[in-house]
Amino acid sequence: MNDFVSILPLAAPLDRDGLRRLAIHACLELHRVRWRRGYLASDGQRMLCWYQARDAESIRLVLRQQGSADAAVWPVVLMEGVAGEAIEGTSDRVLVEMPLDGDDSSDIAPTTSALLDALAKAGVVVSRTFLSRHYGRLFCLVEGRDTHAPTQCLGTLGLVPTSVWRCTELDPAPPRLFASQSAPRPSQLGRMKQNVRGPAPPQGTAALDAVIIGAGLSGICALERLSRMGLRTRVYESGTEVGGVWHWNRYPGARVDSEIHTYGFSFSDALLRDWEWQELFPAQPEMSRYLRHVVERFGLRRHIRLGTPVLAATFDEGDALWQVETGTGQRVAARYLIAAAGTLSVPQLPDYPGMSDFSGESFHTARWPAGVALEGKRVGIIGTGASGVQVIQTIAPAVAHLTVFQRTPTYCIPQRNRPLTDADRREIRRDWAQILATCRESYGGFIHTFDPRSGLAVSAAEREAKFEHLWQKAGFAFWFGNFADLMMSFEVNEHACEFLRRKIKARVHDPESARRLLPSHPFGTKRVPLENGYYEVFNRGNVTLTDLRETPIERVTSGGIRTSREEHPLDVIVYATGFDAGTGSLSRLDIRGTDGLSLAEKWKEGPKTFLGLLVSGFPNLFIVNGPHNAAALCNAGRCIEQNVDWMARCIEQMRRQGATRIVPTPAAEDEWTGHVHDVADASVLAAMKDSWFFGANTPGKPRVATIYAAGAGEYRKHCEAVANAGFAGLELS
Repeated sequence: MNDFVSILPLAAPLDRDGLRRLAIHACLELHRVRWRRGYLASDGQRMLCWYQARDAESIRLVLRQQGSADAAVWPVVLMEGVAGEAIEGTSDRVLVEMPLDGDDSSDIAPTTSALLDALAKAGVVVSRTFLSRHYGRLFCLVEGRDTHAPTQCLGTLGLVPTSVWRCTELDPAPPRLFASQSAPRPSQLGRMKQNVRGPAPPQGTAALDAVIIGAGLSGICALERLSRMGLRTRVYESGTEVGGVWHWNRYPGARVDSEIHTYGFSFSDALLRDWEWQELFPAQPEMSRYLRHVVERFGLRRHIRLGTPVLAATFDEGDALWQVETGTGQRVAARYLIAAAGTLSVPQLPDYPGMSDFSGESFHTARWPAGVALEGKRVGIIGTGASGVQVIQTIAPAVAHLTVFQRTPTYCIPQRNRPLTDADRREIRRDWAQILATCRESYGGFIHTFDPRSGLAVSAAEREAKFEHLWQKAGFAFWFGNFADLMMSFEVNEHACEFLRRKIKARVHDPESARRLLPSHPFGTKRVPLENGYYEVFNRGNVTLTDLRETPIERVTSGGIRTSREEHPLDVIVYATGFDAGTGSLSRLDIRGTDGLSLAEKWKEGPKTFLGLLVSGFPNLFIVNGPHNAAALCNAGRCIEQNVDWMARCIEQMRRQGATRIVPTPAAEDEWTGHVHDVADASVLAAMKDSWFFGANTPGKPRVATIYAAGAGEYRKHCEAVANAGFAGLELS
């Protein structure tokens, strides 16, 4: 590794949090660059950065990421004998930049040594010196804040520095998460109870060890695992059947967006053998049958109470139990409360005037009524997210007329679904272990893995060829099999956006319709729908595209929808308007932790969690597939199993130690929440906060990150690190 320095101009003063986000955004690991130090000028307008890398081109790629593509890069050597030890915290420095004359680079070293000797004799303490031989330039970092002493010393030698400025020496490497948190070892537990937290409360008794809220993918997975551990567990589900999202979302075209062999449960080889998937991306009926089969196959149904919503849960501090109340009047106590209600389970309806005046049928996609007939009717659909896209492309050939009310255009990529053959199924079973291993390490928990190269490190022709190759593949290959800095580099992302816009224009015949369908936000900053003929729908004579940015809805009338331009007569209105994502399924329940604090009140300024799995002040509450988790950008099946496995490890640790409660410290919770925000703000996601990733589709919600943008693989590493460190950041008592 070689040393380089560069001076970055700053558009605004940079604080320590901003420096950390800048380091995340730089994609240092991708470009194989180590950013050793930053020397931040006191005026906040510039910063000298010391990097280590194989070559200067790697540094230039980092600078492009940091928005400083025009900054010069100087190869340097650290002068022998100058301190190079690590620093703790921040240190005041004065940076002296000197031009050095010499006919060749070999003349510079003696001059530099003489200069440093003179500074030392004058009492000036030089902490670090960078010498650029080729460019005849010297950077000295002097301890303290005094600019006069080094300038005066150099003046006596007849030398005039190029610049002298006060700065603060910072280490841009983010601290290891929860490094300051310590978890007691089993041998310390009793002593901790007595001396640190006082006597432990008596352990209450309960009819149940665990209550699970929800019988969808998360709830079924948690039930199977806890039952296998021997815990007395009960699931409460508000719906009339198991399945969660696959029970409620019965709209035409509802289909999984993960290759199914990566989505289904992996906890049983027998399940892999005895269930035969029919399609690469199965539709809702097959998904629903599969989940019912799992419940029957593993004898789980006897633990599930259907048609029984949980209304409230209160933590009893004396007994260390959750007191749970259901909508059918049942009350039960349990040691653990598992919130498995899902990220996208509370339908979000708009608030247009006159919605109740409509004389026809109207419903949300996630509450699609049985027996609805759309053939020959005039249908309007509001929303073009994943659900909207699936409905639109499915019903367009059957309805008399379809009016699509588009709020925000988004990038859709081909799903390329197909039937699975016997040969496919044999191959999946043969390669099952490798498939799971690939999903475990990938960014999104999918079979697709990022190209380890930067999109900036290849030619335009290579980049275009890569995009075309991914476009032809099934599923999320274009999203999660793309260049590694797709979600970090605005430049790379825009190249992908331009490719996708060209594809849209080529498929939509009417130039005006094509224009309205072109997104302007970065790719991947909204959930990317997979489509099967979606764009071709707008070539049909019975389909009208209405752009609500140009002609917003004024009201719903008895006979249709009136925009600022005209009224659209309709027989049916479909609201594909999304969900109260991330926090909605929990904030709507009356969940109260210690001191009677409700979860809704705690989260009123945005969610605060530890790893997205636990919440300070709410002992023994585990959240599966919730906010600050990797699951929103992840293949749900894989990320849910990871969540449940980690939760099970926590409970096993508690049982080994004889602990009755587990809760994160406020400091650990703050640390993880801050990390979630840092990662989101350092990525291209920060450019598009008008999405459910940031709670934007729910009125009154703060615009803060609800997802973990570093990906499932990185998230898994953090979870493993916490467990391997004795569950650092958690208090067990």
